[in-house]
Amino acid sequence: MITRKALIGGSQLVWDEVGSGPSVLLIHGFPLCRALWRPQVTALTAAGYHVIVPDLRGFGDSDTDSGIASIGRYTDDLVELIDLLELEKVVGVGMSMGGYVLLDLCRRFASRLSAAVFAVTRCLPDDDQGKQRRYQLARDAQLHGPQAVADPFLDVLVPEALRKSRPKLAEEVYGWMVSTSTLGLASGLLAMADRADATGWLGEIKIPSLVIGAADDLAIPPEHSKMISEGIRDSRLTIIPDAGHLANLESPTAFNRALLMFLRDTTPTLLNTDDILCDC
Repeated sequence: MITRKALIGGSQLVWDEVGSGPSVLLIHGFPLCRALWRPQVTALTAAGYHVIVPDLRGFGDSDTDSGIASIGRYTDDLVELIDLLELEKVVGVGMSMGGYVLLDLCRRFASRLSAAVFAVTRCLPDDDQGKQRRYQLARDAQLHGPQAVADPFLDVLVPEALRKSRPKLAEEVYGWMVSTSTLGLASGLLAMADRADATGWLGEIKIPSLVIGAADDLAIPPEHSKMISEGIRDSRLTIIPDAGHLANLESPTAFNRALLMFLRDTTPTLLNTDDILCDC
């Protein structure tokens, strides 16, 4: 795996790149980073895919300029990255906030996507109460630092029962969150609060699509995954049982199997993935 960086949209963007074959772009959620995708990078590379895993601006190792980001700004960064890598099309995989970015990619840059995977995300915007919570949390982050966001988010991303059974996972996720810059956190919260309602144009998405939800997700219940799937014609829907918002980390076997089966049928590689799927 090679870690690369480049000045994109006025900020230094950092990404990992590994493998060869059809390109898959993995877009992390809030308030996380590219390390989130470690189990998927391993499976995708073994299956013959070229995997690109960026930190969105302000998250992980990526910088952010003094301006407040938006979902559209994250999208523009990724399109510039795709151009920099001289790729015509990629498979987009977006988790949570990354799913909001992927929806924007589908709306504005559909020609750059060969397929889309929407994982534990939603198409509806925040209601007024939800917006106010994000605005307040952004203010708290600016006043008190990343811990003001990490503490409440840990309860949602890694509930108490999971923290007891997977303490190392909880520790790692918390570390990602408290390592995020205050500006990155505030920008992400404001970007999510101001995102557009995607429900009205889901039917315009014509590329092959997979929607993955998690049965025990406290952040985005599976009803939202069903809504996206119902809106995108001929999309596939997988609800992972006994998993929460971090389904790709909690249940990587089930998550990878759903992802690889979808890619085998829509974006095949030259490799026989049957053995990999059996391992899943």
